[in-house]
Formats: sequence, structure tokens, C-alpha cells
Amino acid sequence: MANIICIVCPKGCRLTVDENTLAVTGNGCPRGAEYGKNELTHPVRVVTSTVRVEGADICRCPVKTAGSVPKEKMFAVMDALDGVCLHAPVHCGDVVLADVCGTGVDVVATRELPAAE
Repeated sequence: MANIICIVCPKGCRLTVDENTLAVTGNGCPRGAEYGKNELTHPVRVVTSTVRVEGADICRCPVKTAGSVPKEKMFAVMDALDGVCLHAPVHCGDVVLADVCGTGVDVVATRELPAAE
């Protein structure tokens, strides 16, 4: 049995997942049951970080993956972001890295950064 705290919603249900049958107990909603099963079979996460920016009043731009990436690729995604440098202006939703690390998920900017005056 695996004990997991669900992170799908703010309730934080304490899930128990049978590793053999993937039966989930303790969930307060169907999303918790799905999360518990996925956490044991193929865990995924949204990655948030910052990247360098040139030509703006702020030198870093917050970014995140537009969807979930496999947990085992999180460090590869972070390494890929380390080499990124954007040029202002940057618009919220701009694709910073397309198909990051072959995951099929884009990394997007999450803040507007106009060019410095």
C-alpha cells in the first residue's frame, strides 16, 4: 500500500493506493482517485521557473510548462531552461521553448515584460 496526499485540489485528501490493483481509497472526489493511480504508474508535474531576459527593466521572466511533463524529465526541463535568454518585449503566453525535451509540452512566459525605455 502506498500513502499519498492528493494535490489536485486544496482539500489534500490522504489517499491509500493498493500497488497491485491500483484501488484508491480516501479520495473525496473522482479526480483524487485518478491522481492516486497516475502517481503510482506515471507521475507528472507542471514545472515553473524563470529565464533570463535582455532589454527589459527586469532581468528574469517567470515561465511554466503549458501542461504536465513526466516527473523523471523535470531536471532535464530545468537544464533546458538554463540556456534560454529572451529579448523584450515578452508577452504572457509567448512560447519560450516548444516541445521541451521531447515531451510535447511547450514552456510559456507567464508575465508581460515590455522593452526598457
